Amino acid sequence: MKQKGKVLVTGGCGYIGSHTIVDLIGRGFEVICVDSLINASDEVLDGIFQITGKEIRNCHTDVSDWACFKKVFEDEPDILAIIHFAALKSVEESVFHPEAYYNNNVVGINNVIRAVHEFSVPHVIFSSSCTVYGNAEKLPVTETTPIKEAESPYGATKQIAEIMLSNYYQHVEGGSCISLRYFNPAGAHESSLIGESPTTKASNLVPVITETAIGKRDQMTVFGGDYDTRDGTCVRDYIHVMDLAAAHSKALSYLIEGKNQDRYEVFNLGIGEGVTVLEAIQAFEKVSQQSLNYQIGPRRAGDVVAMYANKEKSEHFLDWRPARGIEEIMDTAWKWEKARSGKMKEV
Repeated sequence: MKQKGKVLVTGGCGYIGSHTIVDLIGRGFEVICVDSLINASDEVLDGIFQITGKEIRNCHTDVSDWACFKKVFEDEPDILAIIHFAALKSVEESVFHPEAYYNNNVVGINNVIRAVHEFSVPHVIFSSSCTVYGNAEKLPVTETTPIKEAESPYGATKQIAEIMLSNYYQHVEGGSCISLRYFNPAGAHESSLIGESPTTKASNLVPVITETAIGKRDQMTVFGGDYDTRDGTCVRDYIHVMDLAAAHSKALSYLIEGKNQDRYEVFNLGIGEGVTVLEAIQAFEKVSQQSLNYQIGPRRAGDVVAMYANKEKSEHFLDWRPARGIEEIMDTAWKWEKARSGKMKEV
């Protein structure tokens, strides 16, 4: 397969970054991985090699350290694009440690912009989030839904990053950028060779479910049972990580082929359906044949009540359509949990 160009993936050893690297390689791109490994392990590169047959080397670099990040571009000329995942991402943690989130996430995106400017990088794909919408008054949200005050410092850093990118591409000539507003990534690669495996305590719903089911946690807590939803629990739009990964490759091709209408554009990435926390648990119990030990607890700081996407823009312009639903998400997540725990036969 003819190489399509060199793509630098920041946070490439992380959950979404690693799956996107697999998709990029499958589409003929050369990949450079940059990851500080503060919440990831470079062991995932072994899984990527087993899936793709390509050895990827990680540049152990903190994107928020300009001197180190700059050297990557000096050592690797002709970078076609940056896909920027590197960021702290826990809503709950950001509430208690906002200074860490501003330092890492905002300084990080500023250094990405500096690199684009200094080294004339043609394209950027930014890992944004549906948290930029805040508590939206109308669902599903579209890309033109008004941006409300963020419910967490994490959400605020994504809003700030989008403003910085929009300003840059509005005023400085050259290049193009897309911000992809994710909803709730979950699941794992079908091979069970890579999946969600943070080095710090997992806070996202699906790995908490699978860790509880396999016995790493005695019990899980559903945060809030008194929301104004159909069963009292929060509503989210869960998207399979490999569908999400494919969207990054499609967004990059869209920019490379000059199909973009503007130099800076935003797209929602979700399946367009809301699933409650209890419905997600029920889907897991169905595909795994496991009964989950959980309790209803108090609400968690920073959580929005409900959020799901209108995905029409991504379908129309990026030719992107998610192929997997909540049961496929739970099935691949559970197989990955068993594989990484070494209990494929026991459980």
